[in-house]
Amino acid sequence: MSSNDSSLMAGVIYYSQEKYFRHVQQAAAIGLEKFNNDPVLQFFKAYGVFREESIQEAISSLESIQNHPDVSLCSIMALICAHKRCETIDLEELQELEGKLKETRKTTNVTALYYAGLFLWLMGRHDKAKDYIDRMLRFNDSFREGYVLRGWVDLTSDKPHAVKKSIKYLEQGIQDTNDVLGLMGKATYYLLQQNYSGALEVVNQIPVVSGSFLPALVLKMRLLLARQDWEQTVETAHGILEKDERNIDAWQVLAVHELARGGNMTAAADNVRNLIKALETREPQNPSLHLKKILVVTRLCGRHHVILQLVCSFIQRIFMTTPSYVHVAIELGYLYILQNQVKEASTWYSEAAKLDEINVAALTGIIWCQILEGSLEEAGQLLEFLKAVQQSRGKSEMLVFLQALLASKEHRGEQEVTALLREAAELHFSCMQGLPLGSEYFEKLDPLFLVCIAREYLFFCPKQPRSPGQVVSPLLKQVTVILNPVVKAAPALTEPLYVMAQVKYLSGELENAQSILQRCLELDPTSVDAHLLMSQIYLAQGQFAMCSHCLELGVSHNFQVRDQPLYHFIKARALNKSGDYPEAIKTLKMIVKLPTLKMEGKKFRGPSVQPSERASILLELADALRMNGQLHEATKVMQDAINEFSGTPEEIRVTIANVDLALSKGNVDMALNMLRNITPKQPCYREAKEKMASIYLQTRKDIGLYIGCYQELCEHLPGPGTSLLLGDAFMNIEEPEKALEVYDEAYRKNPHDASLVSRIGQAYVKTHQYNKAINYYEAAQKISGQDFLCCELAELLLRLKKFNKAEKVLKQALEHDLVTDIPSMMNDVKCLLLLAKVYKSHKKEDVLETLNKALNLQSRVLKRALLEQPEMIPSQKQLAAFICTQLGEHYQEEKEYAMATRSYQDALSYSPTDNKVVQALAQIALLQGHLDLSEQHCAILLQTEKDSETGSVMMADLMFRKQNYEAAINFYHQVLKKAPDNFPVLNKLIDLLWRSGKLEDAPAFFELAKKKSSRVLLEPGFNYCTGIYRWHIGQPNEALKFLNKARKDRIWGQSATCYMVQICLNPDNEIVDREASDNLVAERNSPDRQEPEQQGLRTAEKLLRDFYPHTAWGQTQLRLLQGLCLLATCEKAKVEAALGTFIEVAQAEVRGLAALLAMAQAYMLLKQVPKARTQLKRLAKAPWTPAEAEDLEKSWLLLAHTYCQGGKFDLASELLRRCVQYNKSCCKAYEYMGFIMEKEQAYNDAATHYELAWKYSHYASPAIGFKLAFNYLKGKRFVEAIEVCHNVLKEHPNYPKIREEILEKAQGSLRP
Repeated sequence: MSSNDSSLMAGVIYYSQEKYFRHVQQAAAIGLEKFNNDPVLQFFKAYGVFREESIQEAISSLESIQNHPDVSLCSIMALICAHKRCETIDLEELQELEGKLKETRKTTNVTALYYAGLFLWLMGRHDKAKDYIDRMLRFNDSFREGYVLRGWVDLTSDKPHAVKKSIKYLEQGIQDTNDVLGLMGKATYYLLQQNYSGALEVVNQIPVVSGSFLPALVLKMRLLLARQDWEQTVETAHGILEKDERNIDAWQVLAVHELARGGNMTAAADNVRNLIKALETREPQNPSLHLKKILVVTRLCGRHHVILQLVCSFIQRIFMTTPSYVHVAIELGYLYILQNQVKEASTWYSEAAKLDEINVAALTGIIWCQILEGSLEEAGQLLEFLKAVQQSRGKSEMLVFLQALLASKEHRGEQEVTALLREAAELHFSCMQGLPLGSEYFEKLDPLFLVCIAREYLFFCPKQPRSPGQVVSPLLKQVTVILNPVVKAAPALTEPLYVMAQVKYLSGELENAQSILQRCLELDPTSVDAHLLMSQIYLAQGQFAMCSHCLELGVSHNFQVRDQPLYHFIKARALNKSGDYPEAIKTLKMIVKLPTLKMEGKKFRGPSVQPSERASILLELADALRMNGQLHEATKVMQDAINEFSGTPEEIRVTIANVDLALSKGNVDMALNMLRNITPKQPCYREAKEKMASIYLQTRKDIGLYIGCYQELCEHLPGPGTSLLLGDAFMNIEEPEKALEVYDEAYRKNPHDASLVSRIGQAYVKTHQYNKAINYYEAAQKISGQDFLCCELAELLLRLKKFNKAEKVLKQALEHDLVTDIPSMMNDVKCLLLLAKVYKSHKKEDVLETLNKALNLQSRVLKRALLEQPEMIPSQKQLAAFICTQLGEHYQEEKEYAMATRSYQDALSYSPTDNKVVQALAQIALLQGHLDLSEQHCAILLQTEKDSETGSVMMADLMFRKQNYEAAINFYHQVLKKAPDNFPVLNKLIDLLWRSGKLEDAPAFFELAKKKSSRVLLEPGFNYCTGIYRWHIGQPNEALKFLNKARKDRIWGQSATCYMVQICLNPDNEIVDREASDNLVAERNSPDRQEPEQQGLRTAEKLLRDFYPHTAWGQTQLRLLQGLCLLATCEKAKVEAALGTFIEVAQAEVRGLAALLAMAQAYMLLKQVPKARTQLKRLAKAPWTPAEAEDLEKSWLLLAHTYCQGGKFDLASELLRRCVQYNKSCCKAYEYMGFIMEKEQAYNDAATHYELAWKYSHYASPAIGFKLAFNYLKGKRFVEAIEVCHNVLKEHPNYPKIREEILEKAQGSLRP
C-alpha cells in the first residue's frame, strides 16, 4: 500500500499543497509502478489531472475508483467539483453524486475520512477539512497521519491562533514515528515562527529517514534564505539542480539571488530563462503557478530591458493559453508601466477590467495610467468611485498612493500629499509583517512601488544638499525609512540605490552618497543618472577637476549623458566654480533656451527641463554673469527669474539669490528689505530669517539683530526646530549660557530628543561646567537610551581624565545580549574603540584585548554589510584598517615588531592605499634593520605621493642608515626647499649633518627659514633647532639660551627641557667624571666643588621642578633626569638612591637603554666597575636605532673608556670605530683613538685622530687642543704644534702647562 511509504505520500501531498499538479501526477505514476492499481495513488493522479483543468479525463479516472472504500468520499467530492467546472453542467449527475456523498458519509471508515479531509484541505476548504479530520480522530485517536494532517491544516490557516496550535498536532503525529510529512510540517512551523536553527535541525533529520527527499532540500534552501545565508542558499540550489536539472524552486532562488544580491544581469537573465523553461516543461498546464513563480522576478528585475522582455513574453504566452485569467492581464499592465509604455499598460488594464468589471487592481491600474497620461479629471472620478467601493473592504496601499499622486499633480499642497504617501507606505509594510526573507517577501516588498513613493516624497524635499548646521528635512528621513528595507534586502537593485544616494546627497551626507553611487556604477556603469549625481557630489565637495572627469567618464560609458540638460548644467557650474566664467555663461545660455516641462502642460519630444531645474539654470547664469563683472546682465536675468517663479516653490531660491546679487553690489539695505517682505505665512519665511541673520552677523557685525532674527522665528514658528536654531545662534556668538536656557526649554518639551541632549552637553562643556554636562548626559541616557549619548559622555570623561567613570559607562553600554544587526554592532565597535582609548591612559594591559574584540566585531559588520548594505563597505573597511593600525601602534610601543608588522599588513588588506600604514611598515623595517624592505615601502610611498614629505624624510633616514649621507641630506633638502619652516625636518637634518660630519652646512638652512618669515625667530621649533646646533658646536651657554625659548612649547618643550638638564649637568659633554670618581666623599659635598658645577646642578633641579611631561615616556625621562641630578651631587647615598631608580626603570621598560646607561654611570661613580661593565656590555649588543643613538653612543664610549683603563685597546678600538661609523662628528671617539695611538707611541697616527677630535669639537676643547699640540711636538711637527697652542691660549690664556711644556719647546726646536 502506498500509505506505508511515508516519503512517497509526503511527496505527493507536498506537491499537491504547493500546487505543482504535473509533479503530483508524475509522483503518483512512479508510485503506481511500485504499488500497482493503488486507489490512493490513482486518486491523486486524477486529482492532478483535474487541477490542470482536464475535466473529462479526471471524471473518467475518478469514476473508476469512486466505489473503493478508502477513497470513496474524496473521489465523490472531487467528482462533484469536476462536474461543477464542466462547460455544460449535468445537474442530474451532480444531484446523484451529492446524494451518494451523504450515504457514503454515514458508512465511511477512518481512512476515507482522512483522505476526504486531505482533499478538502488541498481545495482550500480548511473548516470543512477540520470537521472530517476531527471526526476521524474521534473514531481513532491513535491515527498518526490524522494528527499530522490536522497540524498542516492549522499551519496553513490564516488565523494566527490556529497556526500556534498546529505544533501540538504535528508533535503528536510524529511521536514515536518518522513521518516525513510531519517533519516537513514541524520545520515549516519553525520557519513561520522564525526559529530557523530549530527548523534546520528538523529538516536535517529527513534524509536520515527517507534518503534523498527533494522537497526537504527545497525547504532547507528556503530556510537558509530566511536566515539570509545567501552563500549556502545558492550552494543548496545548485545541489538540487544536480538531482533535478529542471527544478523550478532552485532556478527561482538563483534568479532571485542574482537580481537581489549578485547584480550580474547576464547571469540573472540566464536564470530567468531557465526558470521559464522549467515552468513550461515541468508544469505545462499550470498558469496560476507560472504567474506565482514569475511574480518575484517582475518585482526584482527593475527596469532591466532584457529581463522585462523575457518576462513579458512569458506572461503573454500564459494569457494566450488562458485568456480569461484576469490577474495575468493586470500583471502585464504593471510590467508595461515599468517600461514607461503607458498606452500598452492602459490596454492591458482595460482588458482585465473587461474580464472582471469590479476588479480593484484592474481599476487602480487604469487610474494610474490616466494620471500618467495627464487625464486627471477622469482619474479623479474613477478614484472617488473606487474609494467608495473600498470602504467596505479596507484601505489599499495602491489606492492611497494614487490619491497622493493625483493630489501632487493637482498641486494640492505638501501636507496632504505627504500624509497620503506616509499612509500608503505604512499599509504596504503592514502586509509584510512576520514574513521570512524569501520569494513571497520580495514579492510583497515590491521595491519599485516603494521607489515610486520615495520619488513623490523627493518632489517636496529640498533641491540642494543640506548645509552644515542645517536640520535634515523630515521628509528625507521618511524616504530613508522607506528605502532602508529595500536596500538591505536587495542591494543589487540600482534604482532604489540611486534614490537612496539622492537622499544622502540632499541630507548633506556626501561620502555616504558617493559610496552608494559607487555601488550603483559597479552594477551598471552606463547609468546616466548615477554619473550625473556623482559629478554633483564632487561639485558640492569643491572637487571641480573630479567633477569634470566624472562627467567625461559618464559620456565614455553612455553617449546619451550629453543629451541631458543636467549634464550641461553641472558642467557649467564646475566651470563657474573654477573661475572659467565666459565658458560657463556660454553653456548656461545654451540650456536656458530649453522648454520647461510643466506637469499639466504638453510634453516635448526633445530635451526639456523641470521648473526647479530651470530656476537653478537661471540663478547659476545670474551668478556667472555677476562673477564675470556683467552686473547689468545678471540683474536682468534675475528679474526674469523673479517674474517667472513668483508664487511657485522655487520663489525662495530666487529671492535668496537676488539677495546675494544685491549684497555683491554692496546694497545691504536692499537685500534686507527683500527679506523683510517675506511674511511668516509664506513657506520660505524660515530660510529668509536665517539669511537675514547671516547678513546681520557677517556684514553688519550686529549680534543683537542677528539673535533678534532667530527670536522672531521662534515667536512666529514655535517648535523644537526653531528653538534649536536660536540655541545654535547663541553658541555661534559664544554665549553658551543663553544657549543653555533655550536648549533646556526645548528639552522639557521634547525629553526624548537625543540631539538636544547632545547640544546641551556641548554647551555645558563650552561653559566649563563639566560636572553638569556629565549629570545631564547620564540623566538623558537613562530617559532616551540613545547609544551615541553614551559615547559622548565617555569622550567627555576621557577628556577630564576620569578614566574609571569612562570605563564604567562604556562597559555598561556593552553589557547586553549578542547583537546581529549592523547598527548595533557598529555602535559596539565605537564603544570598544573608546574603551581602548581609555585603557591606554588607565589600564594599558587591557588595550590589546579590547582592540582585538573591536576588530572581530568589525569583521562581522563587514560580512553582514557585504550581504545587506554593500554601499557601506568602503567606510567600514576604513574603520577596520583604523583598528588594525591601532593594534599596530600598540605592538610598536611595546616593541613587538613582528606583531606590529602583521597588524599593519592587515590594515593594508582593508585599505591598500593608506600611506600612513605604508609609512609605519617602513619605520618598523628600519627599526628592525631590514633596510631593503624599508626602502621598498618608502618607494611605494613616494610613487603614490611624489611630493610626500613623510616619504622623503623616511627615505632620508634610510639613506643615513645605509651611510649614504649625500642622498639623505638631498632628501631633507628637497623638503626644506618647499617648506623651510618645517622644523621637525630641520631638526632631523641637523642631527644628520652632525652625524655625517657636515654640521658646517647647517647655517644655510637656518638662513632659508629666516627668509620665509620675519617671525621665525620667535618660533619654538626654530629656537629648539638652533639650541641643538649650538650644543653640537660646543656652545653650551648659547644652546641653553635658545632651548629655554622652546621650553614652554607643547611640542618642543619636553625635549628642550631634557637637553637643558643634560647640558647643565655636563656642559663639557664628558663621558665620565673621573675627578668625581676619584674624590667621592660620602654624605657631603666635595669641599672643592667648583661654583659653576653647583650652579648648573641648581639650574637643572629648578628646570625639573617646572617640568610636567604629558606622556608616559616623559614621566620616565623625568625620573631618569632626577636620578642624574642625584649622580651630579657625588654623594654616595644619593648616588645609591639614583641607582635604585634606574634599576626600577630598567625593569619596567622593554628596552630601557637610557636606564641601563645611567646604571652603568652610577656604578662607575660607586667604583663598582665590573657591574658597570656588565650593563655596558648589554648595551653593546643592542641594535642601533636613531631614537636611541645618543644613549648607545655614550655607552660605547664609556665601555671603551673602561677598556682603555684596563689596557684592552683592541676591544676599545672596535667600539670607537662603531661610534664613528654612526657619528662622524663624535669628537670623544676620535680623542680616545688618539689616546690609544699615543699609548702605542704612534704619534703621527695619534695626531691624525686628535686633529679630527679638535675639528669636531669646533676648536672649543682646550684639553683636545693640548693633546693635539703635544703629539705634533712628539711627531716633530713644530709649526702645527705652535699654531694649535696659539689657538688654545687665545681662548684660554691661563690654560695650564701648554705654554711651558709645548709652545716654548716647539719654538725652541725651530731655532737654529
